[in-house]
Amino acid sequence: MPAHIVTVSHNFETAHRLPHIPGKCMSLHGHSWWADITVSAPELDGGIVVEFGPFKKALRRWIDEHLDHGVMLGSKDPLVGVLRSYDTKVHVVDGWPTVETVAAMLGRLAGELLAELGRAPGAQVTGVTVRETFVNSAGWSA
Repeated sequence: MPAHIVTVSHNFETAHRLPHIPGKCMSLHGHSWWADITVSAPELDGGIVVEFGPFKKALRRWIDEHLDHGVMLGSKDPLVGVLRSYDTKVHVVDGWPTVETVAAMLGRLAGELLAELGRAPGAQVTGVTVRETFVNSAGWSA
């Protein structure tokens, strides 16, 4: 069990829709999303798990470029082509962009980014919590 953890948070404004789930989420709608990405390590390296600056910068750059003020849609959503034809920022996710799927996507992404940074031995992304509203969240863990 890792003994040291750090968590980086970031927020972004993104629309999505879940046409496969009956109810109001079938419609295109937006949220103020919050993501908390946790990295754990069994030991510190020079007093750190991972240096916050480069890790935050890499995560925030990707989120801002791909998600913020855009639309997340499922790979089978017919709106992908329509919205792209109007120069809308569209990020296509495998399956559908549920909060659970977004947490898993950010967990995989954070792991890829972490692999390129200086970090403590054994440091890995061990958890992600994504909130799409103040009262709704989902998590992913390694």
